[in-house]
This record gives sequence, C-alpha cells and structure tokens, in this order.
Amino acid sequence: MSPSWTSFFTEFADRLLTYRHDRQALLTAIYTLPEERVRYLTDRFADGTSGRLTDICPFTTMGIFNRRMRWENRVEIADELAELLGMKGQSLQVIDGIPTLDPRSSWFFPFKRERDDDHIEALWQVFADALQYADKGDERSRASLIDSFDDAVSRKFVGRRLTFGLFWIRPQTFVSLDAHTSTFIDERWSVDVPKGEPSGETYLRLCDELQRMVADATVPARSLVELSVDAWHAPSEDTEDPKPEYIKDTVSDDYESRQDTDTELPYSVEDIVKEGCFLKRAKLEAILTQWRVKKNLILQGPPGTGKTWLAKRLAFALTGSRSPNRMRPLQFHPNLSYEDFVRGWRPSGGSGSPLTLEDGPFLKAVEQAGNDHERDYVVVIEEINRGNPAQIFGEMLTLLEADKRTPDEALAVSYPRYPNERLHIPKNLYVVGTMNVADRSLALVDIALRRRFAFVDLEPVFGGTWRSWVSEQTGLDEEFLKDIERRLTTLNQTISKDDLLGTQYRIGHSYVTPSNKTAIAHPAEWFTQVVETEIGPLLNEYWFDATDRAHSAREELLKGLGS
Repeated sequence: MSPSWTSFFTEFADRLLTYRHDRQALLTAIYTLPEERVRYLTDRFADGTSGRLTDICPFTTMGIFNRRMRWENRVEIADELAELLGMKGQSLQVIDGIPTLDPRSSWFFPFKRERDDDHIEALWQVFADALQYADKGDERSRASLIDSFDDAVSRKFVGRRLTFGLFWIRPQTFVSLDAHTSTFIDERWSVDVPKGEPSGETYLRLCDELQRMVADATVPARSLVELSVDAWHAPSEDTEDPKPEYIKDTVSDDYESRQDTDTELPYSVEDIVKEGCFLKRAKLEAILTQWRVKKNLILQGPPGTGKTWLAKRLAFALTGSRSPNRMRPLQFHPNLSYEDFVRGWRPSGGSGSPLTLEDGPFLKAVEQAGNDHERDYVVVIEEINRGNPAQIFGEMLTLLEADKRTPDEALAVSYPRYPNERLHIPKNLYVVGTMNVADRSLALVDIALRRRFAFVDLEPVFGGTWRSWVSEQTGLDEEFLKDIERRLTTLNQTISKDDLLGTQYRIGHSYVTPSNKTAIAHPAEWFTQVVETEIGPLLNEYWFDATDRAHSAREELLKGLGS
C-alpha cells in the first residue's frame, strides 16, 4: 500500500492550482506562517534592497515543507500550510521516499533583480499542464506538457529539480530524477536515465517505460511511489557523493542550524554601502552588472583603496548571501604554480611515499560550482599579478572566457585523471582579483589575461560620505577629519605630479579609515601613529633614492597637527 503522503500531496497540488491567478493571496497565506518558517523567502530587488517575495511558483511553495530537515518539522509545516490554503481536516502522517531540496537552494527561480518576467509564469504553466496530463493522459495534454516542460527545465534554478516537483504533485504518474532514484533506476532496474536536463519528450518516455515495468511486474515495486521508497532506502556504495545534497532526507540539528543561518544572512549592494564603502550605489551596481556579463573582474588601484575589502563584499552581493561557503579567497605569490592552483602530483604521506594527483583550490571551486548550478560561487584572488597568471591558470585561462563556459568548449588538462578527460568552468563560478598598481615588484599583466577580465579602477575616496562614516564609527570630529583629508589630498597631489611616481602611487583612504567601531579618544595621537607606522614607511619606499623628500612629506603630514 502506498504511503499516506501521496493523497495529501495530490490534494495539496489541486488546492494550490486554484491560486494560480491569485498569487498575492497565496503569498499572504505563506507569510502567515511563523517567521522562522519563511525567513529564507527574502527577495533581492534591482535597487539593491531586499524584502518579501512579490510572486512565487507552485514548486517553491511545496518546497516550503520539502526542504531537507527533520521529518517532524516537515509534517508540522505541511499541516500548517495546508490549513492556511483551506485543506480542512487534512493531516500529513508519514513521509517516505520523497526527494527534498537543499535548504540553501530551495527556490525554483532567481532573485527579482535577475529573473525573466515570465520565469514564474512558466513554472505555473508546467504545473498546470502536468496536473492535466496526469488526470487525463490524452495526446493533447501530453503535447502541452512537453512544450511547457521544455520551456521551464532550462531556466536558472530549475533543471532536474523540476522532476522533483512533478513527483510531488502526481507521484503515481511522474518519477523524480534525484540522485538516489536516478542511480537506483540505472543500476537496479537497468534503465538508462538521461544525464543533465532532460527534454519533456525524453522524460515522459522514461516515465512510460517505468510504468510498463511496474504494470508487468518485472520489478519488485508496484508503483512509482514504491520505486522512490526503494531507491531512498537502498544502501549507497558511494560514501562521497559529489552531487548536490538533495539526496538526504534528514540531517543533524547542527547542519540544519548552519544552513538556516546561511539563509538568514542575505547580502546586497545596500549592505556594502552600510559597511563603509564610499562609492556611489550606482557605481557598485554597474560593477556587478559588468562582472555578471564578463564573469571575471579585477579591482586595481593604489595602496589603501580597499581592493580586497570591496572584492569580498562584491562577492557576497553577487551571490546574494554572506555565506563564506560560496566564496573561496586565495592569494597569488611568485612561487605559486599551476600544480598548486589547478592540479598536480603531490606526496601522499611522508618521505618515500607515492605521489597522488591532487586538485588545487581552483578545480575544487569548479567542482563545487558544477555540483550546484542553482547558486553562484566566487573565487577571490588577492594580488593576482604577484604571480605569473598565465602560467598559474594554464588552460584554465582560455576556459575563463564567458562564451567558453559550456561542456562543448571543454579542454584537456595538463594532468588528466583518465584518458580524454575534458574540463570546463561552469557559468555560475565567478572570479575577482585585486591588483596593486603601485608595487614595482609585480609582473606586468599580459594581454591574454586582460582580455578575459573586466578592470575597475579604484581611487582614494574622501569627502562627506567618508567623513560622516568615520565620525560615526570612531567619534572623531568632522572638522578634524576635514583637516586629515586636506593633508592627504595635498600629499596625493605631490605624488601625482612626481615624474617617477604618478597617480597610481597615491595614498588610499583605508589608511585613515578604522576597520572596527572603536572610539578614538586622542585623534592627533592616532593620526601620528598611522603616519609613523604605515604611511611613512610607504613614502620611504616610494622615494627610496630621495630620503629627504620622504622625510619632508611625512613632516608636512604632521605639521601643526591638533593646533
């Protein structure tokens, strides 16, 4: 006998269809749930703000109680939502064999600022067509479902998870192509399962074939529901499943807590400004827009212009979350090699131990992003020109190009794991590097690298916004800050006019922008210390063959301070 959840899910889907053209009422009901149930349903808008969803699809709605968590919580949420939608007297008793969503990625559509206008409507269309086909089964409804399936499946955040949703709404008709079920069908039932995103025709043919096998009693399962239950209860030989973790139904309290915390920390351009960025909001949005198009970005500028600080916060804004799990910070240096960064042979133990082929941090980021197409990932490379980028990236330099981010453009790697191995960089992996333009020891960046990256120049930024923020953080008087600004502006003008230096050697605002909210009781002493320990040594390096000039510039910075 089929588990009792099937009738609940089927009726819930029927009830949900009545809200197709009244989604505001549906959202009102959803946001009636306790805050901890729906706090992850926070959208990001084009103006950099965030707030409640203005639209929602049926699969994301059912995903509210089909996210990976303890089954008791799923039952409780399902019952609460069912009652809000008018399913009187219905209660979910047992959950078994149901594919669940990673709680960090449980939407079927992108943020408002990124999604197409018809994205959510396309999901409602395939939802309605699937119900029609499951209930009627005629050729006309089948053709309609194939069309809407093909329209929806290739959209961002959908993919194979669309089959999860179809299984939820009509588990007797559709099969889920989650990792467990796909492997089970392929290995236990010897039926080929399409890789990647199936077409509507391919998917329905697979459902038909599995239905025939069930009906003919050629397999132990008596329904697609029992197939799913068997698949989820089958022991797995893989101890390290590289696929996204949609496959586990229950997790520890600690894991669940960490993932919920991830969803509590949305991040946007507005947050960058609040944390002390002195660029205009429009400028930040323009940088992000260019980065999304080019895929690769370099922030370059004089020392102290906040390149690394901004790179990490732009990474958070791009991914929409302040999750460190999706940002991988690295630093280039003269001794870094391709074998360190991409892949190479390394000792597996002590002296005399055999060498093993190990992926470097970049290929690990490629794998992580490739296993989770629904979310964006970022590699942050500090001092990208301190090493030899062309040598360090190797063939990855070609694959970085935005128009080569497909399997068709995959290339052979220098150290393949198996014959004819080909790799490509997924579209959801972004790279941002920082470049200090004032360091004489750094190598020039070759044209190949420049062609694949968008470059953004950062400059010293003072002015009213800077003064207000520093005053708020430290309690420093704005008149004192105006004096500091005047002194550094004068110094930067001197540096800019120097024939051996130039604008790239100016002193950035970060030197006089405290990173923590700490009251500064003695302003003159604080600035003197900054000059003596940070700015002064830098000036000595600039004018290493004219120490008197460096000394004079340092004295001018401190002249009459506090008088």
